[in-house]
Amino acid sequence: MASSSGEEPRTSPVMADSTPMVRMEAKMFVATGHDHCQELKDMISKADPSTMVVVMASNNQTSAPKPRSPVMDPRLLAAACSGSWQKLQSFLNKQDRQTSSDGAIGSSAMQPASGDVEALRWESFLDGVTMDGDTFLHVMATNSDGDNLDEDGTIRKKAISLLFVQNSQGDTPLHYAARAAKINMVSFLIDLARGEDQDTSRVKALLEMENMSKWTALHEAVCSGKNDIVELLMKEDPELTSLPKTGTSPLYLAILMENKIIAKTLYELSLRKSGNNDRNLSYSGPDGQNALHAAVLRGKGLTEMVLGWNNNLTTQQDDKGSTPLHLVASVLPQSPLQLLASVLPQSGLQAIRFLLLNANPDALYQTDNDGSFPIHVAASVGATLAISDFIEESLSCVGLRDARGRTFLHVAVEKGEMWTVRSVCRNRSLLWILNMQDNKGNTAMHLAVQTGRLTMFYALFGKREVHLNSTNEKRETPLDIANRNISKGKLYYTQNSEVKICRALKYAGAKRGVCRQDCLEEDNIIQGKQDGTCKMDQVKEGTQNLCVGSVLIATITFGANFAMPGGYRADDHINGGTPTLARRYAFGAFVQANALAFASSMMATIALMSSGSPMHNPRSRAMNISMAFAFMDVSVTSLVAAFALGTYTMLAPVAHRTAVVVCVLSSLALLYRDLEIAIKNSVLAASHYRRKRICHGIVFSLAAFTFLASLIFQLWPIVVIYCLTALSHISGKVELAAQPPTPLA
Repeated sequence: MASSSGEEPRTSPVMADSTPMVRMEAKMFVATGHDHCQELKDMISKADPSTMVVVMASNNQTSAPKPRSPVMDPRLLAAACSGSWQKLQSFLNKQDRQTSSDGAIGSSAMQPASGDVEALRWESFLDGVTMDGDTFLHVMATNSDGDNLDEDGTIRKKAISLLFVQNSQGDTPLHYAARAAKINMVSFLIDLARGEDQDTSRVKALLEMENMSKWTALHEAVCSGKNDIVELLMKEDPELTSLPKTGTSPLYLAILMENKIIAKTLYELSLRKSGNNDRNLSYSGPDGQNALHAAVLRGKGLTEMVLGWNNNLTTQQDDKGSTPLHLVASVLPQSPLQLLASVLPQSGLQAIRFLLLNANPDALYQTDNDGSFPIHVAASVGATLAISDFIEESLSCVGLRDARGRTFLHVAVEKGEMWTVRSVCRNRSLLWILNMQDNKGNTAMHLAVQTGRLTMFYALFGKREVHLNSTNEKRETPLDIANRNISKGKLYYTQNSEVKICRALKYAGAKRGVCRQDCLEEDNIIQGKQDGTCKMDQVKEGTQNLCVGSVLIATITFGANFAMPGGYRADDHINGGTPTLARRYAFGAFVQANALAFASSMMATIALMSSGSPMHNPRSRAMNISMAFAFMDVSVTSLVAAFALGTYTMLAPVAHRTAVVVCVLSSLALLYRDLEIAIKNSVLAASHYRRKRICHGIVFSLAAFTFLASLIFQLWPIVVIYCLTALSHISGKVELAAQPPTPLA
């Protein structure tokens, strides 16, 4: 404690004529620590009444920094890693010790100390820690097989003092022993804590120590999967299953690890002393979850077991408001075996769902923090089987709305879950929700058109019960939204899904909204400029991409025209320099296809030059790039045909089957290009026919016909090539027949 005496105060000139001042001795005492407080009190009580005492409290609340522990000697670490107390004791007995200038124990020889001095030096030597803050007892707890340290020596005394020492992660030696599944070491550490006086409070304090993850040694034992260690710890302190108060409980961890045996052990040994029905068992998990949240994702057996222990867990919500039913509704089978199990009655995920519903049917009507019911969660991931189970349990749940006023059908359409939407459309008992509107007035059809997903649209469009003229809060019908998707400020391909949807609605007689159309058109133009790039940027980007392909095709076809298949006749021949296969039909078709490919690619190149030129006005540039795309389509078809015909011309006389195979393989390129368009047209036709309530057999036939017709229509350049070749071939034969015969020499 520091003290100081003040000097005698001087007389102020202002008070010179006043009453004489009483001289008092002033002393200041400062208490720098808790141990000085009592000394300060005694000094104040003994102070003279004429002495003025000024007490000042220091605002420094932090204690002196704790001295840093010395780094563990590598020889000590090696001895501890051996896991043998005898080797550790032998190491300490055989080593020479020397005290360096800073008080550390060195390795050079010196006369060994004796008695208390020796014990003090070795105790200081055993204070060393690793970089993680592990003491030698942490290391021994991990590596020791449990051979007890019976002798009451320096090491044992030091081990007792290190029982409660935590490393940088908050782990005690008991955490390490349980994590390493060393049951004998766990028992030894507990015995050290109990001591000779059988202090159970010290044992309880050791067992309930938590690391930085709020895990006790029981958590580590559960993770190690050793039921015997769990039993040992639980018998010492049955209240361990209630720790921590918030966070991951041992039972939650056991369920998560799918260890049913340990979970049963925790439940059975968690009885309080007051009675069999009063337990110290915590079901809590991270983020507000409970053990049932983990059980529903681990299997039917664990779910049944947890529900048998506590049926109230079905209504408990995690931090996001999700109940166990929300959680299992969001799970899809991850493997073919799980998928097979899910379709079998009362097995897999379906069995878990029915267990939860039987335990608490009201769980279907419990929302999460976003206002979503379990059926909405199932729809968002496309869990169609889960939705069927929910409907089977309670049909009224299909009309439940979330916080945005959406039914599960709205959610399925927005998420693009086609099979869920189709299952709703096929179930006649669910048709009444097809036209339900959300908080913005959108029906499922509005959302299907807005997202531009053709499969969603076709599934709803094929149902006659779906209204095509419903308006939302903006007074827009699905046709208005379809027109808005085809923005006037952007280029679009005529086979895009948005275009197909718009044409289908118009063909079905859908109407526009009851509002001024000029305002809608103006909004569409503004929206198109805001959402996408401007038209000229699209023209510039498209020109750069298409120009490479058009020039490449023109180069290939130009070279093929002077490298005819089959070669040329010799110069001494009557028609020297002409192709040897000139009179064959396949050769003529090859020449026609090559010429059409060259002409189309050149016209596409010219159109692209115009579309990329800033000298043309924007409308002309947009028209030219559209024409270039059409010419490129023709040139690609003609180029594939030229390749197939040229190969057939050379191989047919000697390997006809090989030539046919080459032609078939070449046609796959055209099939791939036109397959998407053909599928879209056929599905659209099927939806139209279903909406008109035509029987399914006729619908299938008409859809197949539409599919083939679409493919043939896309291959019209090949039809032109064969027709021109046939006319040329026939006219050539007529000319040869009209010529007079050559007289014989």
